[in-house]
Amino acid sequence: MSSTLVIIIILALIFDYINGFHDAANSIANIVSTKVLSPFQAVLWAAFFNFAAFFLAEYVFHSFGIGDSISKIVTKDFINLQVILAGLLAAITWNLITWWFGIPSSSSHTLIGGFMGAAIACTKAFSVNGVHVVNVALVTKVFSFIFLAPFIGMFMAFLTTILVVHLFKKSNPYKAEKKFKRFQLLSSAALSLGHGGNDAQKVMGIIGAAVIYYENSKGVKLTFTQFVEQYSWVPFCSFLAIGLGTLSGGWKIIKTMGTKITKITPLEGVCADTAGAITLYITQWLGIPVSTTHTITGSIIGVGATKRLSAVRWGVTINLLWAWIITIPISALMAAGFYYIIKLFV
Repeated sequence: MSSTLVIIIILALIFDYINGFHDAANSIANIVSTKVLSPFQAVLWAAFFNFAAFFLAEYVFHSFGIGDSISKIVTKDFINLQVILAGLLAAITWNLITWWFGIPSSSSHTLIGGFMGAAIACTKAFSVNGVHVVNVALVTKVFSFIFLAPFIGMFMAFLTTILVVHLFKKSNPYKAEKKFKRFQLLSSAALSLGHGGNDAQKVMGIIGAAVIYYENSKGVKLTFTQFVEQYSWVPFCSFLAIGLGTLSGGWKIIKTMGTKITKITPLEGVCADTAGAITLYITQWLGIPVSTTHTITGSIIGVGATKRLSAVRWGVTINLLWAWIITIPISALMAAGFYYIIKLFV
């Protein structure tokens, strides 16, 4: 195994760890803001289910479709180890920057943008001899879900909240709140399973692309399914790394997600988490790499909108939207820069 490939695998797992603490807010912001669990209890809870998502993907879904999709973002003819290394360095850098400033950007889109940007820098064109450098059909699907995922989460949360409020409208408010605090443990666990299942696979996809390129360069033809079977430690370590990252927390982003978008009650926390989890399970089943950050943010907005539109702090929400829009192009530009630097030494 080449030293560059070893570095890529190590950096990919580091990115996975960073993804865990960067995106910890996705699955625990609501349960912390409603004081159902303390921050420390919440990260333990979320980390356990992030890792448990490995068994869900392995034994329930029987596939790692999102990882397969990520490995095919760049057309195989234009993948090499330098491209993957540059994309990873850009993704790690942007994730750390947004974590430092408490911006809940998408780790998924950072990774995708970096991968694409490095490949285009390598070829110095978007297409070569009529062949697109990036998988246009897949990238179009990913781009469309930048906007669709939060709206799906918002719609699901809106409907779920209205349904739950209607079902419990005659309940004693005090007793109902106690029930929903218990329910929120389940909904948060479901969301953490979705988060782990969705995001850990993205790192698998990057490692898979690197290993498949390396094996192919030696004359060994390898598909993504064969890669998963022969390198079974990669899925396990990917899910473990994101769980360990979640244990580290991400308190600045948790504050933004849990308190700045709208005020959340236990009932609303259950509805937001449930809506986010359903959206993530559907997209995982379809093999579409979506942003868990976008999904749960849309769910929180949907819950807030059931009270009144003014309950949502739209100024904060618009700032988040701008962060989402610029993530892919900035990651791509950074990856291009890293690629040119790497070429000076490798």
